[in-house]
Amino acid sequence: MDKLIRQILEKIGEDPDREGLLKTPDRVARAYAELTRGYRENPSGILKDAIFHEECNHMIIVRDIEVYSLCEHHMLPFFGTCHIGYIAQNKVYGVSKLARLVDAYARRLQVQERLTQQIASCLMDPIEAEGVGVVIEAQHLCMMMRGVSKQHSRMMTSTMLGSFRNDSATRNEFLTLIGTQRM
Repeated sequence: MDKLIRQILEKIGEDPDREGLLKTPDRVARAYAELTRGYRENPSGILKDAIFHEECNHMIIVRDIEVYSLCEHHMLPFFGTCHIGYIAQNKVYGVSKLARLVDAYARRLQVQERLTQQIASCLMDPIEAEGVGVVIEAQHLCMMMRGVSKQHSRMMTSTMLGSFRNDSATRNEFLTLIGTQRM
């Protein structure tokens, strides 16, 4: 990858041998390895060891999980927050594993729509949840730095499964509790 980054620097008119750029190819390679580490993680495996039997059948919400990803169209970052809710049926997830699951999918080349769906789908079956809701609100640098250059735009996506999809009271409770009534 170092060689490819060096070629990119040359193609944009830079001198990869100047002092400030000497280590850039290696730095960029390491950065992309970190930003795409999700390809080397198994999202379902993250959850497997974090399922606990608890006598509960109510809504559980984790709000404001930071999301950092790369747009697959321009390979520019998008970032924001993810809110996850589910209704347990006597099984719950370890809370930190929800954040790790978000990262496992986000640390890949992504589109926000698919990211939201992947997180929700992965959460539904292992605990036989009654329902799952996932909402992501993010800013996309491909829209802010280039093209239309809209600095204050935010994209919101939601995936509602089970009772979150079929029962408007459940969906509205979730959206109210995460503070998202714009949807």
